[in-house]
Order: sequence, then structure tokens, then C-alpha cells
Amino acid sequence: MAVTLANSVSTGRVTTSGELSTRAAAEAYVGGVCFKLGPPTLIGAELEWLTVQGECSASGPAAAPRPQLTALAAALGPYAPRSIAPDSPAHALPGGSRVTIEPGGQIELSSAPFATAARLCEQLARDARLLRELLESRAIRTVSLAADADRRPKRLLRLPRYHAMEQSFGGIGPFGKLMMCNTAATQVSVDAGADRAEVAARWKALYVLGPALLAAFACSPFLRGAPAGAWASQRMRTWLRLDYARTRPPAEDWSDPIVSYSRWALDVPLLCVRQPDGDSWAAPPGATFADWLSGALDDEIGRRPDLPDLDYHLTTLFPPVRASGHLEIRYLDAQPEDSWATPIHAVEALMSSPAVVAEATALAEPLAGCWLDAARCGLADPEIRAIAADLLALAAAHAGNAATATELDNASRRCRRGETPTGDLRSARIPTAGSGKGA
Repeated sequence: MAVTLANSVSTGRVTTSGELSTRAAAEAYVGGVCFKLGPPTLIGAELEWLTVQGECSASGPAAAPRPQLTALAAALGPYAPRSIAPDSPAHALPGGSRVTIEPGGQIELSSAPFATAARLCEQLARDARLLRELLESRAIRTVSLAADADRRPKRLLRLPRYHAMEQSFGGIGPFGKLMMCNTAATQVSVDAGADRAEVAARWKALYVLGPALLAAFACSPFLRGAPAGAWASQRMRTWLRLDYARTRPPAEDWSDPIVSYSRWALDVPLLCVRQPDGDSWAAPPGATFADWLSGALDDEIGRRPDLPDLDYHLTTLFPPVRASGHLEIRYLDAQPEDSWATPIHAVEALMSSPAVVAEATALAEPLAGCWLDAARCGLADPEIRAIAADLLALAAAHAGNAATATELDNASRRCRRGETPTGDLRSARIPTAGSGKGA
């Protein structure tokens, strides 16, 4: 499910003109749009692939050139996103998925929400097949890799958002452009919960489970242009090293994530400021949304933020789990070929009931906050390996059907052997954590 933040204006939170009057009003608004309360019944997913155009190369699966945006638009026709075809109707594919293009030419399917992972995966698979057929009409191929080991990062989308993003991240190091152009993920989205207590339990679970699930599905040891170092997930490495204020909130410790996320969001530095005229969306360095709201940026920006500005700012936050009305899990590598259904089924099973959520959280608690260890060591670390395997065994025990239970049980057995989703034994190549775990 793509990030969709619906305006929900009520008296006392914002002015009738849509302007934000106070920080308290902004925090209340964020809590309302980012956490939609209701019984958790739906699941969605986003699949990303690297893309190439032309003949396969013997040097690597992604060694061929990136496709031209005009070729992508022509191949996708009425399904092309407006980022590459401004006049496109941007229709959803027959299974309900919408197509988007990432800055480096990666292609993404964002599903509709479904009541079960089985139905979700059925429709996503249908749309993925059609997507491949459309792309192949212009000699464009999808590549099921979470990190590009063959090509240097190159930004194809020239939109002001991505120019500002590249400028901002470029001052931190090489990871921003690598993330934008040379990585791909599998993302899973679930409902936040029926009430604040359930939201807190599900939020904590998704964060505490994160390092183990990250390691269980890590399959990106190679990324061209990354600094030297052996990592099980070079893709997640880019996110963790990118911009701490934006990507690594202390979320495991939030007793009330609705309140804490709202506060955190306003204190994250602005990534860009939309300008109706002009190509530069650069934000004042280090300035937060709260600074803009308070009037501290009146001289630089010349106006105060309104609700659309806050909505847009929320789409520039990239924590491992993002609140977007639903809860969006962002820590999973893109999976080999058609194996992307396995992590989707795992998330559904582990979040299937309050009792399972509590059991899974207790099981994974020893790894809470161990993002760097999980991304670096993966299943080579004995404790991470054991907990990842146990979590997938728990998921298998609560799977929706026998076939899914077998699929998750096989994934658990793979983890116990220390194998990645590609079947490689990584324990001989990825170092184990040296002196305790932690972010």
C-alpha cells in the first residue's frame, strides 16, 4: 500500500483555511492521519525490482543499461505513473496494484489492501506477470535483486523532490544516492489496531521483530559503490547509515506510539520544501518542521506551513516501520524471483492475533534495537539465526492454510541452516557480531 495521508480537519486542530495554528494542533493532526484506528483486518504489500534494458550481460544480472524513461512510459501505457508520463490516466493493474518508478529506474507495484495474504499474493502475482509482459514489449526486464552489484548509481527521475533529496543526503555520505538508485525492497503493510493499546502492542512487535526478520530475509551482500565491508543486507545498510534523525527513531521505547511518532515527526529535519514555482526545493539545512511551524524560517521560506506541507513532510520520513494510516514495514530486502510471498505470509501470521503478537514480541525481545548487527551479520550470528528460525516456526504454526504453513516451515529450516533466501551459506563470509549487540 502506497503512502496515503488523508486530510482529516476538525475544529480546534487546524484553522478553517488549512493552516496549522500550533505545534499541538500539528501533533494531533499527525496522530490522526498516521494511525487509523479500527479492527486489524487488512494487509498490503509493495514489491520493487531493479530494471535493465537490452541484452543480458555475462558480467552480472543487472549489468545492462537502465531503461530510458520514455521506454518505460511507452511500455506501461495507461498504467504509467504521472512521474514519467504527466498525461497518463495512471490506471491500476487488473489485480488492483499501481505502478510507480523509483529515482534509479526501479519499478514498484503497490497493492490494494486485501483481507488475507493469500488473496493479496494471488493478485500481486497476477499483476507482476502482466507488468513483466508490458516491460518486455520494449526489451525491459525486471531483476529480482535488493542491491545493484553491477552499476554505479544514476538518478533517472529529475523531479525537484529527488534533486533535493540527493543534495541533502549527499552531504552525509554515499548511501543516499545508493539507496535512491540501486536498492529494492519488499514492503508489507498492516492495520495499526483497534485502539491505542492494540496500536502500542502491534507497533512494538513490528519493531522488536525487525532485526530477526531483516536477517531471515537478507539477500543483498553486494552493492557497487558501497564502502568496503561485508554485510548480509547492503540495502538495509544504506538506510541505517543514511540519516539517523530520519531513519532511526527510538521507537522500541515508545509506550504510546501515536503521541511519540507525532512528536518525532515534527522534529525531523526538513528534507525539502515544495515550491510551486522554481526547480529548487532545498530546505534550510538542519531546520525541522517544528522550526518552520514556529516562524523560525520566515525569512528563508517566506511562509508558514499548511496541511499539505505537513502531509508531504510525513512522506519524507523513512523509519523501519512507518505510520501512514496503516503500519508500513520497510526493513525487508526484495526477494529472489517469486519468493516475495514468504515474508508477506510471515508478517500476516505473526500479527494474526493479540496472543501471537505477544508471543512473537517476547521471543524476539533479546534482539530489540539490533538493526546494525542484523544487517551486517545476518544469519551468521548464532543468536539472530536461532530467533529468526523460531519466529518463522511460530508463523508456520499460525499460518492461514497448510500450504503456507509448509512454506514458512521451510523458511524456518533454511534459517537454522544459516542459508539466505538465495540458498547461499553466508556464515563463512559474513562476520559475526564482535562485542554485544546494539544499534
